[in-house]
Amino acid sequence: MDFELSEEQRAIQEAASAFAAAELAPHSARWDAEKHFPVDVLRKAAELGFAGIYTSEETGGAGLSRLDAAIIFEALAYGDVPVTAYLTIHNMATWMVDRFGSAELRRKYVPRLTSMELIASYCLTEPGSGSDAAALRTTARRDGESYVLDGSKAFISGGGVSDIYVVMARTGEPGAKGVSCFVVEKDSPGLTFGAQERKMGWNAQPTAQVNFDGVRVPAENRVGAEGEGFRFAMMGLDGGRLNIAACSLGGAGFALDTAKTYMEQRQQFGRPLKDFQALQFKIADMATELEAARLMVRRAAAALDARDPAATKLCAMAKRFATDAGFSVANEALQLHGGYGYLQDYPLERIVRDLRVHQILEGTNEIMRVIISREMFRQ
Repeated sequence: MDFELSEEQRAIQEAASAFAAAELAPHSARWDAEKHFPVDVLRKAAELGFAGIYTSEETGGAGLSRLDAAIIFEALAYGDVPVTAYLTIHNMATWMVDRFGSAELRRKYVPRLTSMELIASYCLTEPGSGSDAAALRTTARRDGESYVLDGSKAFISGGGVSDIYVVMARTGEPGAKGVSCFVVEKDSPGLTFGAQERKMGWNAQPTAQVNFDGVRVPAENRVGAEGEGFRFAMMGLDGGRLNIAACSLGGAGFALDTAKTYMEQRQQFGRPLKDFQALQFKIADMATELEAARLMVRRAAAALDARDPAATKLCAMAKRFATDAGFSVANEALQLHGGYGYLQDYPLERIVRDLRVHQILEGTNEIMRVIISREMFRQ
């Protein structure tokens, strides 16, 4: 085992941190307050290769590892959580098209996705099927050289704004084996979007329902064979869970550093907060939880890169632990700020709001426990 980053990984981390400090952190509070989605900044990130991190180089991607991606997303999320989280979703959708799509489909879309000329959304969750994703009801009916899609997807990041939607729809029997995957363009007739959701956090990225009413999609826009979509979706989610866990690490790391600085500067009873042992214990526990979470995320990423049979279990463990720990660290950082932590003049309440949803999306942490236990009994 080698816990040190390579020279190349340190350079990647430094580049991501520099981008976060220059392009994300100075604007994060305003984007949250104004509910602004900074597509222009995302395209700047794409110039550094951050829109196709683990997409193949032949189609314009960076060709890096899942471990590299975890390092990058943690560094970027230190500057802004929801914008980085959207970038992780775009990366996942882009990778799915590149990994499983036909040569023609890859040529058509992937170079434009890795440059973020086109931005992408991932459409699995439905109003009636969240945790039970295999019960999805959106249908895709073959009609000549096209498929006709009908149904709805819910809680879609980028809904109404993204150019490309990677959609899971039912082409066959009930359950996972009847699901196929399609690339749907925004301007397709019959594709409409619900109102933007009013959310607790993640205000710097749009979220909306995506509706399909007789949407005709060319057959060549199917990703892989019929019936393979759910498998693709689950493979994508292994990496997606690591990505969102890495975002929790970045947001929690910022919260921890903010609390540490506050404890050094703030005085009570004639002494700085850092001199009170009870508060020292809090900051020590926060740092320990964050370090443990980081190790779990990187261990799972290395397993995914190595195609370890235990990767799905390790990704679920890392997602469950890191998102719980990240929210806890941010919440404790807010507590250490006292009343100031509750004010929007300080960043902690925003970090708490943004990190809370990480315990829900990419599979709730309760579903992570189901996956972990299922994998354990399967061994």
